[in-house]
Parts: sequence; structure tokens; C-alpha cells
Amino acid sequence: MHTLKSLCISNFKALVIPELSFNLAHIKSYKKLENFTIRKVQAEDNLLLAKLIRQVFIEYNAPQNGTVYSDPTTDDLYTLFKKDNAVLWIAEVNDEVSGCCGVYPTNGLAEDCAELAKFYLSPAIRGKGIGKQLMLQCFQSAREMGYRKLYLESMPQFSKAVRMYEKYGFVNIPAGQFRPYHL
Repeated sequence: MHTLKSLCISNFKALVIPELSFNLAHIKSYKKLENFTIRKVQAEDNLLLAKLIRQVFIEYNAPQNGTVYSDPTTDDLYTLFKKDNAVLWIAEVNDEVSGCCGVYPTNGLAEDCAELAKFYLSPAIRGKGIGKQLMLQCFQSAREMGYRKLYLESMPQFSKAVRMYEKYGFVNIPAGQFRPYHL
């Protein structure tokens, strides 16, 4: 039996996209931005990503203790995402790391389910379609790695992000009803 560590804390919202079988082609893509690329994480991104993530937590007045803010793995995402069936995508705008989003096989999830993880954007690129592109890249990667479902956790402070997740098919899992082996 696997034990889960804080997957459904009362101040978190847990969401799952039921199946990754929809056709991404129907979702319009924003115009290509000049000097915008999506690439896999590199070791030299660690410091910039940790700083970005912590700045987002401060910006939204999100809890710091017991969250990704204080988690030591935040300082070495490159190593964390070297795991099999995991990927962290980086958005670069004008050669600057400006966002990230990944797919991670979190312990306790069913074999066909991964976590949409570490989705953070700098304020300068929000609302320009870059987050959408990162998320769609993760959907594609998840399908290529054989996942059929994606799970994520978010805090009430990130309610705008939750609305975006719901727009793309994620549904709320009421507290206490999350059963990772029976999604």
C-alpha cells in the first residue's frame, strides 16, 4: 500500500482531466511570438526557476511553509525531472527563462495518471498564450509517455490558474474523494 503525502489538503483544490484523448488540433494556437521557445529543462535553469517560483508565491501571498516554496527540490528541478516518464518544459522569451510546466509521475497516482506540475509564469508573459502553449506541450508529452489522465493541485490563491485548468477539461475533485488508484 502506498501512502500519500498531503495530496488533498483542505486548502488545496485537486483537479483531474479525465482522459487525454481529445484532439489538440481544435484548440487555436496564439500567433507565434518573436523570440519565444519551449525547451526541456537544463541544469543551469535551476536557480532561475527557483527564483521564479518563489516570486510567484510572494506575488500571490501563497503559503510558504509546507509548499513548493520551501521544498528543497525546488532548487534542483533539473534533477527532479530526470526521472523516467517525467519532463519539465521551459518557456524562454528573449532568451530569458520566463515559465515552466511539467509532467511528473507522482508517487501514489495510478500508472496511467501523472501530475501536471510546476506550472509557473513570470508576470511579464501572462496573458500572451505562453502558458497555454506550455500546458498543451505537457498534454502532448503526457500522451506520448502513455498517460491517460493528469492530476494537479492548486491553492485558492491561484484561482485564475484554476479557471484556466477547468477551461481545458480539468474537473474539481471534492476534498476527501481523491483516490489515486481509481481516477
